Amino acid sequence: MGSGRRLDAMYRAMLDALGPSHWWPGDSPFEVCVGAILTQNTAWTNVEKAIAALREADVLEPEAMYSLPQERLAECIRPAGYFNIKAARLRSFLKFLKDQTNWDISALESSNTDSLREQLLGIKGIGPETADSMLLYAFNRPMFVVDAYTARIMTRHGMAPEESNYFELQSLFMDSLPEDVPMYNEFHALIVRVGKDWCKKRASQCAGCPLEAFLD
Repeated sequence: MGSGRRLDAMYRAMLDALGPSHWWPGDSPFEVCVGAILTQNTAWTNVEKAIAALREADVLEPEAMYSLPQERLAECIRPAGYFNIKAARLRSFLKFLKDQTNWDISALESSNTDSLREQLLGIKGIGPETADSMLLYAFNRPMFVVDAYTARIMTRHGMAPEESNYFELQSLFMDSLPEDVPMYNEFHALIVRVGKDWCKKRASQCAGCPLEAFLD
């Protein structure tokens, strides 16, 4: 079975077993981008607490958040962990919005995907996974997001060598599947759900996993 057919079969198996994921939670493209930065190295439940604190402080929009002292911003996002580092990264992203769009994030929609990706990667603290999360979930661009769960599942199922880097894993999906934003969105979400509940880092629980049938 070729890579495309096997990936499609894995996707269908996970979707049939788990149902739609309804990702990415966020009321606006800006909120999705904030969440993409906050979710670095932490669980989404912690991000939800941090976003709730930002909403309670009434700063969940670019200019208001930028006007907040960095120390206060760090305190709001404390539940997300690494709060001082993430506050600095949020400030870098906010300054980018100020300089490039005058706070209007919708102005970025006119940029082509490659150009926008390059701009996002130029922001201090935003790497490929965060930039691609913004592209896919905030800007609806066909960019497959790769994370640790993706690498673990693909290597354990013999779809990629263990030494594969981010871009090699991303190419596995994007070269094998049609450019389909909803599918990329759902596929990544399903991988995360399977990785969290079955394909764990130290002790896989293959029995009952939606991908059990695909083990070599």
